[in-house]
Amino acid sequence: MSEIIGLPQPPAVGATALASGTFEGVTVVVTGGGTGLGKAIASEFARLGARLAILSRKAEHLDAAEAAMTEIGAEVLCIACDIREADSIAAAFDQIEERFGLPGVLVNNAAANFPSPTEDLSPNAWRTVVDITLNGTFLMCREYGQRLLSAGVAGSIINIGATYAWTGGPGFAHSAAAKAAVKNLTESLAVEWGPYGIQVNCLVPGLMPHEDMTADIQGNLKNTNDKDLCQPAMRVGQRQELGWAATFLASPYARFISGHTLVVDGANWQRRSLTNPEVIPIRVQMGRPPFGED
Repeated sequence: MSEIIGLPQPPAVGATALASGTFEGVTVVVTGGGTGLGKAIASEFARLGARLAILSRKAEHLDAAEAAMTEIGAEVLCIACDIREADSIAAAFDQIEERFGLPGVLVNNAAANFPSPTEDLSPNAWRTVVDITLNGTFLMCREYGQRLLSAGVAGSIINIGATYAWTGGPGFAHSAAAKAAVKNLTESLAVEWGPYGIQVNCLVPGLMPHEDMTADIQGNLKNTNDKDLCQPAMRVGQRQELGWAATFLASPYARFISGHTLVVDGANWQRRSLTNPEVIPIRVQMGRPPFGED
């Protein structure tokens, strides 16, 4: 009888499959790169010699990014930027070009999200999530793409997606709709900009617990008895695994990969049961009273 062993654990943080210095002299822009998975992605580029430009609205996140990248030994530029505003993005790219020249890689990691039954979502809540997650990604791609096209040079864009772009996300209709659009945007831009040397891909993380997760997500995880046993891999992901995937997609070894969405989740999103579990409405799962009785 086969023993259940799950997928092997990854190498330790700091290991890399790519050659040392793969991104030497390359500037990599990461939005939301001061915390969580964004910081993990930025860190792996830094270990491979890249210069980092980290964009965030929050000063404390920029401080965290500067400390993390400096500890690795990377040159880093941290810029306050609101990706919902085209002028703010243009000003950030002006600073990056003045300091480092035109970036070679853009990672659109910044997003907004929180759980809510759809009937409770206010128009402003919907707009906020879509504005940051979708519009922000588009505006960043647009500004970067225009600069690459004007300069006549190649570049690589990695957009961060989510598996509910395919499946829908009960309790996360705002984020799921925005992420589905990000996936489609990735595919559209890959075809449009491929002739000009611009590679565009999407990267989707699975469950990779980290200290910067929002309070609601941390609360959900605390209610799960054994997170590893809820995954086909029999383990959760390690954040460096997402960073390794990002560095590969933007590396010289993946130039012919474009318009692709790579899911790094140990096949969790494709899991199916022989029989479906009982349907528990989102309001009940979140402990909310019937609509109208709040």
